[in-house]
This record gives sequence, C-alpha cells and structure tokens, in this order.
Amino acid sequence: MLSQAMQEALNGQIRDELYSAYMYLSMAAYFDTVSLPGFAAWMRAQSEEELSHAMKFFDFVNERGGRVELHAIDQPPLDFESTRAVFEKTYEHEQKVTGLIHDLYALALEENDYGTQVMLHWFIEEQVEEEDSVSQILDTLGRIGEKGQALVMLDKELGQRGS
Repeated sequence: MLSQAMQEALNGQIRDELYSAYMYLSMAAYFDTVSLPGFAAWMRAQSEEELSHAMKFFDFVNERGGRVELHAIDQPPLDFESTRAVFEKTYEHEQKVTGLIHDLYALALEENDYGTQVMLHWFIEEQVEEEDSVSQILDTLGRIGEKGQALVMLDKELGQRGS
C-alpha cells in the first residue's frame, strides 16, 4: 500500500514523464521543420520512451493499490535557436528528471517503502544512460558545428535509433 505522500509524488512523476514525452515530440516537430529527419526520428523515439516511463509509474501505482490521478501538462517550447540549443535543453531537462527521481527515492527511503525503492532503481540507472546519451550528442555537436556534411552524417546516424 502506498502512503498518500508517495501516491501524490508518483502521480506528479507521471505528469512529469508525460511532459517529457510532449516536449520531445515538440522537438521532433521542430527538427522536421528544419529538414533534419534523423534528429526528428531520434526525438520521436525519445518521446515514445518517456511515454513508456509514464506508463511504468502508472502501472506501479495501480499495482500498489493506489489511485492514479492525471494532472494537466504544460505546453512545451515550440521553437529553438539551433540544433545544439535543443540538445542543451534536453540535457538540462534530463538532469531535472534525475533530480525528481532522486527525490522520489529519498521519500521512499524516509517511508521505508521498499517496493518503491526497488522499482526506482531501474529509473536511477535509466537516468544515467539518458544523461550520457545526450551528453555524447552535445559533445559531437560541439566538434562538428551546426552546418555542413558532418551535421548531415550525424542526422543520418541519429535516424537509425530505434525506440
């Protein structure tokens, strides 16, 4: 059984994961408008992954006898200055999500909620991978810049990502 505080926190995380999916889908739309279909495909896959994260929390709340309450999702940004700016925003956002997961884990520790602690281990590991993946793309963009053949090659490479 989930405590009221844990249930509220997990419902907040569902909202935050859905916002992440929404934001990455907005980024995919941006990349489509600037003719970078590989970047768009990467962001679309990222959006689908975030939606699956929301559903993991959704299912977990239900499995623990809690009540899922869906909250309003803010509108994500629509326009971006550059490809690099999109990935800087992505990295910043993933760091924020990492903090949110850590806060959930701290609450689970405080409440001796061992089931939630175990479930959150997967998310803690996932966030390490998420930040690393985006960091590598940022490093590559820093080396190749925003124009030219190298950007086209990176676009093609990122388009190969599966969800």
